[in-house]
Amino acid sequence: MMKKARFLGISLLAVLAMFAVACSSEEEPTSTPIPEPTATQVPTVVSTPPPARSERPTPTGQAKVAPELLQTPERVGDDKPTGGVFRRLWADPPTLDPALVTDGTSYAIVIELFSGLVKLTGESDDPIAMDLAESYSVSNEGKTYKFVLKEDLKFSDGSPLTASDFKWSWERAALPETESPIVDEFLGDIIGVQAIIDGEATTAEGIEVIDDHTLQVTIDAPKPYFIAKLTYPIAFVVNADNVTSGGENWTDDPVGTGPFVLKSYSIGERMILSKNPNYWGDPAYLDEVHMLLAGGSAMAMYENDEIDITGIGLADLERVTDPEEELSKDVVEVPPSFSTSYIGFNVEEAPFDDVHFRRALNFAVDKQLVANAVFSDLVRPATGVIPPGFVGFNPDLEGLAFDEEKAKEELAKSKYADPETRPRIVITLPGTGGSPSLTTEVVADLRRRTLEGDVEIQQVEWATFLQDLHRNRLQAFSLAWQADYPDPHTFVDVLFRTGSSINNTNYSNPEVDALLEQANIEADPVRRIKLYQEAEEMIVEDAAWLPLWWGVEGKVLVKQRVGGMTFPPLSVPIYQYVYIDG
Repeated sequence: MMKKARFLGISLLAVLAMFAVACSSEEEPTSTPIPEPTATQVPTVVSTPPPARSERPTPTGQAKVAPELLQTPERVGDDKPTGGVFRRLWADPPTLDPALVTDGTSYAIVIELFSGLVKLTGESDDPIAMDLAESYSVSNEGKTYKFVLKEDLKFSDGSPLTASDFKWSWERAALPETESPIVDEFLGDIIGVQAIIDGEATTAEGIEVIDDHTLQVTIDAPKPYFIAKLTYPIAFVVNADNVTSGGENWTDDPVGTGPFVLKSYSIGERMILSKNPNYWGDPAYLDEVHMLLAGGSAMAMYENDEIDITGIGLADLERVTDPEEELSKDVVEVPPSFSTSYIGFNVEEAPFDDVHFRRALNFAVDKQLVANAVFSDLVRPATGVIPPGFVGFNPDLEGLAFDEEKAKEELAKSKYADPETRPRIVITLPGTGGSPSLTTEVVADLRRRTLEGDVEIQQVEWATFLQDLHRNRLQAFSLAWQADYPDPHTFVDVLFRTGSSINNTNYSNPEVDALLEQANIEADPVRRIKLYQEAEEMIVEDAAWLPLWWGVEGKVLVKQRVGGMTFPPLSVPIYQYVYIDG
């Protein structure tokens, strides 16, 4: 994610189904149910979205989306019940270090344990709010930010928090020994940070402590998105004593500033969060949040009252939404998140170094057919990089839509048209829940049809997948990217700009880079959006990705005793206002 930059693993079935219809019009796929989520699968916004506050279904069992679904609630009065435990199925996070977070699994936990100067709200009109900062101001030239901290801030262990802690945290994130794969993208705008990353300095002149409550930050150019990037975990404050005394294992007992603390963590079993007694804001209603890291079928666990929320797979959708079914009372509709599922190509590695071959793959996939027949319209075919509803979305971008004749034409132009001489293709997916029989079937299908050649689909454990991705070890990969902050920069720039540490496809286009350079410092918001859209159109034409799906409104099950929850399209802390009533 990286993100928040955050990656969300997408279902193996999605990729298998997509390739089953690639480059062919001879057969149509049959409707295939989505596998039930298990503890071994990476949670996604499609299968197991974050719990949320919602308006309860009507007596007919048809859920409605509440007006406040997109908002972070403000605590009003003390009439909500306190105490209790909220339970959900999750997966082991690859990291709990804010400086290392690049995935949604880790992100969702880290934002409950740590916090920064500013935070995301989940509200479309006012997406960023003060967190540990009381206020901030920006100089006339747009390069100097002055943050004033709230009074009497404390870490979760009761120790005082000052502006010096932010300076230490950000400089620590940039140190080579921290090995943050994304620090240059999120903090590299600050003067002096790049020198730390390069091992040429240990402090950044652009991070100045004016006094205990005032932090001044100077960046290299006026950049409208800078404040938004500070909502990402790498900009969160950590406790220096905690980090230095704990060594490599400091996150086993982290000291943070979020609404919760880590009470216990047994890898592969359970993680327990408890309320932070020294949190600056409204204390959590819940006593604890239990993240179950092992178990069987999520639906079975829900029906056995082992967890309080679960996604609904296609196999259960009709039964669960039947008004005569008791479970229909628990159905809640949720809006789509701002994410795009895709197949990424390493464009420096054959055969994906050939733009015609990449374009052929894009034209060969009938995404609408798969969406209709396989996913029952629970996904929307993606035509570009930026998802619907997100700032900068271009509804007029048609993309490389399914066209079998164009696919054949592009393949004929490619230097890899001959399957006999084409390099072997390996598509890597995160997770451990794949079906070998389905994989074998799809590989056989690919070799039999137009694409032909030697194609392999492999699945690797999530943390290993992320390491291989960041080190450019993957020839092709399946992922979803979720917005880290409310700005098109989080999609178009960080993923496709030449040299970006999050550009895992190694895509490079000087014309795109020039547009991005202009957009990143453009003060006029309308002109700025237009520049990002022009860059996106070039990226799509170059087939740097094979965009697959955008989400649509989905359905989840939430126990009726659970209240105070939201489903914001951007990831924000959500458990603070959850309560158990009954």
